[in-house]
Amino acid sequence: MSDDAKHLPKGWPGIARLIGFDVLSRLLGRRRFSRRSGLRGNFRPTVYRFSRLTWLPCLAVLTAVTLLVGCANMNGAGGTGGDGHVRTQQTKGAKSKADRAGNEKVLRAKARESATPDLADGPEAKLREPKPMTLSELRRKYSSTFLLQGPGDKRQVALTFDDAPDDVFTPRVLDVLKREGVKATFFVVGNRAEKHPDVMRRIVAEGHVVGNHSWSHANLPKLSDEKFREEIRKTDRIIRQFTGYTPSFVRPPYGNITEEQIKWLASQKRKVVGWNVDSLDWKSLSREEVATNILAHVKPGAIILQHSAGGTGEDLTGTIEALPEVIRKLRADGVEFVTVARLLGIPK
Repeated sequence: MSDDAKHLPKGWPGIARLIGFDVLSRLLGRRRFSRRSGLRGNFRPTVYRFSRLTWLPCLAVLTAVTLLVGCANMNGAGGTGGDGHVRTQQTKGAKSKADRAGNEKVLRAKARESATPDLADGPEAKLREPKPMTLSELRRKYSSTFLLQGPGDKRQVALTFDDAPDDVFTPRVLDVLKREGVKATFFVVGNRAEKHPDVMRRIVAEGHVVGNHSWSHANLPKLSDEKFREEIRKTDRIIRQFTGYTPSFVRPPYGNITEEQIKWLASQKRKVVGWNVDSLDWKSLSREEVATNILAHVKPGAIILQHSAGGTGEDLTGTIEALPEVIRKLRADGVEFVTVARLLGIPK
């Protein structure tokens, strides 16, 4: 072996040819001999510079390429292995599901054939279906929206009249309120407001607050969502024609309402207003009976329910005759009559 060849790493030209780097192989295998002996002394440094400056970077390149190829192969193998693992897990999952279904089928068949006495009124699932929340549960859950009374720290109460207006009883109620100097709240039925515009104008002109009592006095829980909303919106429009505002207060007919309806009204910034004192005047009671029903249960913050119109055949004479007595006795006891808006501190 020549002295020059000693400066090249053994075997690298062959490795380069195996990998396919022909140019690199030729570079590594070059022998630079000069025919002029005068230059032989300069030859070793040249070969030395080539070997030190060239084969070390080439070695680094080959190492990097080898590592990259190996990583690529590992990634390919890992991806395939991952997919195979997922498929295996899916297969196991499907088999487990099928096994469970088979076991359940067998258990159901055994239960049907069992001599165990059956439950008298059937299985739990037959009777224990989810039930709508009761009105008391709804009031507790939505206490900031579903209101029955005002604060009890002031001696104030609110008289409220449902089913207005008509042209028989509502004018007589208005006469008593005007004479006694009391402002009340009328929960208006939309189609009646449309039918009796003169009475509606009088309610507003005499300073009473108007609330929404639906368009047709429908039992709201029986309505679809769209029909319910139309009952409210249509009544809002007719009230707005007389008052110039959309009422903040809604009183559901019969006091009946669903959770979803309360949630929708709350989303519209509305308050559902019930009552905590019921005159029961819709039963066509006498003056004494109506007055007793109110005076025996009233307390500070009370919202009192009466009617200024009714259904076919209902006689509200008792509530009209009891009204002056109720007002005078409560006033004598230091009670102030206010609208629902003022009692609750909410704009009308």
